[in-house]
Amino acid sequence: MKRQLLLAAAVLTTGSLFGLLSPAAQAHGYYKNPPPPRHYEARPAPRPGHAWVPGHYERARGNYAWRGGHWESARPGHRYVPDRWVKGPHGWYRRPGHWTR
Repeated sequence: MKRQLLLAAAVLTTGSLFGLLSPAAQAHGYYKNPPPPRHYEARPAPRPGHAWVPGHYERARGNYAWRGGHWESARPGHRYVPDRWVKGPHGWYRRPGHWTR
């Protein structure tokens, strides 16, 4: 029993250490320079049954590239949380946009 508890504690500790980095940071890596200021993008008129997903910067060949906004089918009872760049202890990383309740 004691051995199982120690093993469980070791697994949780290891998971916590790796959990300090979000999946987005691990997948996309860190970047030394911050992204440029956001582009002004006029929000189009509402479309029934659709949600506007605002544009964001992506990394492309060691630089930032703007990706314009687009329409997505709305998800009833959900709202869209836009992409954002976050400064972490090792540099900048992108948190992708997602749907949430």
